Amino acid sequence: MLVEFAHDEAAGAVVLVLATGLGLVWANVATGSYQGFWGREVRFDLIGVHVGETYAEVVNDGLMAIFFFVVGLEIKRELVVGELRDRRAAALPFFAAIGGMAVPALLYLALNAGDAGAPRGWAIPMATDIAFVMGVVALLGRRVPPPLRLFLLTLAIVDDIGAIIVIAAFYTDQLAVAWLAAALVLVAVIVAMRRLGVRPIWAYALVGLPMWFCVLESGVHATIAGVVLGLLTPARPFSGRSVLEELEHVFHPISAFVVVPIFAVANTGIVLSRASVSEALGSTVAWGVVLGLLVGKPVGITAATALGRALKVGRLPDGLEIRHVVGGGIVAGIGFTVSLFVTELSFDPGPVNDAAKLAILTASVLAAAVGSLVLLRIASRDQRR
Repeated sequence: MLVEFAHDEAAGAVVLVLATGLGLVWANVATGSYQGFWGREVRFDLIGVHVGETYAEVVNDGLMAIFFFVVGLEIKRELVVGELRDRRAAALPFFAAIGGMAVPALLYLALNAGDAGAPRGWAIPMATDIAFVMGVVALLGRRVPPPLRLFLLTLAIVDDIGAIIVIAAFYTDQLAVAWLAAALVLVAVIVAMRRLGVRPIWAYALVGLPMWFCVLESGVHATIAGVVLGLLTPARPFSGRSVLEELEHVFHPISAFVVVPIFAVANTGIVLSRASVSEALGSTVAWGVVLGLLVGKPVGITAATALGRALKVGRLPDGLEIRHVVGGGIVAGIGFTVSLFVTELSFDPGPVNDAAKLAILTASVLAAAVGSLVLLRIASRDQRR
């Protein structure tokens, strides 16, 4: 399952690069068409409530719930039957992930503390894009020690857990208690259905869709509904069926090859001009994101790993040394999908939003290039030894 997961993520990274290129070309060649399309509004009524959202919001609030549903499935699998089940083995990557989230956020805040509104983007450089990281690791092949692949995958999953908690806790609009209570009631219904042994997946979907809508209306970001549904999925065989594996088999390709590429097209349409580049170069938000991803990530991951070893929280697997963690930490600075997502939650459309996105793209490309070079150099030195 781990090999299949890594392969899907690597292939998804290629599609994601193409989708990003499409978004950039479309926005720069036909700016009016791009903005007009994603700004078009769609209206619908559900259970007597009128909802109007732009195409971009439909992607970010609706389709991305599928992405976070898959993330929830992955987390549940790893916690129950995967690498995070062995708390001792997972302790060091967990420690590293915390450092890799905390240091970038602190760097960002240090640069933006005095700028009104800018500190809201502190979570942007916290994210590690699992698809791109696994893509880089796959391209490097045997030059990357297998234990480092597992270390980075575990770290990225813990990073996803952190991102979900941050989104739920810090990027929630004004709370509508009645809608949130309705969502919790529907969660209780799903739990009761599991206890009663209800087997058809469509029955859970009939409850899950209204639950997503209630979360959307509650002020909590709607994608959290996807995570909750993923975490409620049984990881062990249920009534003789491996439900979680069935759902991953169906939804993981949809997420990797449909949802995330559409999200990339909808959210990477930055108009590249002398003015926009100049705006980004003079923006503390952009520099906070770049420094957070390029410097904060590797420093946080490496320092936390070293501290974890010193405190005997855990040990590095055989064949993995701290120099490998440094290279992997640089690659972990590829923060793309979730970083872009948090940018949309942090800033309204405009120059600051565009500057942050340009910083994410720049930092991610540099992290992939520099991290790959460092890992190749380490592999070459290991071969000579």
